[in-house]
Amino acid sequence: MIKAVILDDEERGAKLLLHKLNLVESQLEVMAIYTSSIEALNPLRELSIDVLFLDVEMPVLNGFQFLQALGTFQFEVIFVTAYDAYTLHALRINALDYLLKPVDIEELRGSIERLKQRLQSKTKVGNTPHLPERQRIALPTMEGIHLIKKDDIIRVEAMSNYSVFYLSDDRKIVVSKTLKDYEQLLGNDVLIRVNRSVIVNLDHVVKYRKGDGGTLVLTDSMEVEVSTAKKSLLLERLFG
Repeated sequence: MIKAVILDDEERGAKLLLHKLNLVESQLEVMAIYTSSIEALNPLRELSIDVLFLDVEMPVLNGFQFLQALGTFQFEVIFVTAYDAYTLHALRINALDYLLKPVDIEELRGSIERLKQRLQSKTKVGNTPHLPERQRIALPTMEGIHLIKKDDIIRVEAMSNYSVFYLSDDRKIVVSKTLKDYEQLLGNDVLIRVNRSVIVNLDHVVKYRKGDGGTLVLTDSMEVEVSTAKKSLLLERLFG
């Protein structure tokens, strides 16, 4: 069964889409319909779904801002909107499809078929032995929203009220959120904050130099000082 959620600030439009989905696909279950992007944030962080049918023009947070606020997500996104001006943005975040209201039944059927193919591909990848899960994070910038894999992050540095992501492919992405925001979002056994202004990916550490807090040498040859307060945690994560 394909698990789906609809987010559209117009309840009538959401129910119409639900009706059309019921017509084209019996193996799709709409688990919830939300008419507020704010109210949908926390539930969508907890729900395990396959696809989100997402409106673009909504109060408070539009569809793209919603994905930005959501941070990481594993589900597919199908935009459903009355406006065709956002197609390029949708392509930039690798959306599965972009449907215009009123949604044509055959176009919706085609979207569902593409969704099935995408999910089948994911299942094959998921069944491959020893293949790690690819977690993504959305980074909003002036030019659009970058979707990157956490594994590709070497470090994140604070720059006033901005955060600068340094990636393994030599890209540098500047995002208008604080390092504290990303510490909460990224924090795990591998991505940790080692001083007031830097989060590092321990998988990209090639050397630890002893000192009061110590110094890390990263795969991009940068050296990062470790605060004394973070030293014990760092050494535990690095060396067990």
